[in-house]
Amino acid sequence: QVQLVESGGGLVQPGGSLRLSCVVSRSIADFNIMAWYRQAPGKQREFVAHIQKEGYTSYSDLVRGRFTIARDVAKSTVYLQMDTLKPEDTAVYYCNAYMSMMGDEIEYWGQGTQVTVSS
Repeated sequence: QVQLVESGGGLVQPGGSLRLSCVVSRSIADFNIMAWYRQAPGKQREFVAHIQKEGYTSYSDLVRGRFTIARDVAKSTVYLQMDTLKPEDTAVYYCNAYMSMMGDEIEYWGQGTQVTVSS
């Protein structure tokens, strides 16, 4: 079983920054996509950003220009640098690992880390 462990969440003032980390128990090079999602209270989980095996990145319109996804394959870790945070960024942030292999699709989730943006 693959484990994903997020860290780096916390309380930050509007305009501040946080960096989330996701450590994976298996090489992230094995996965087609590594992604971050978030879920605010009373809302559905939503896509934030992803990085593909080839290195291509994609972002939600809500965070593009403020958040940056990156990876360190040697450390099997994916990061989410979050700048210029807004109160509406408050949510539990989840790391996701997705692979497609021989017609099967497999994905794994972390337990989440809370991000609260408030003055």
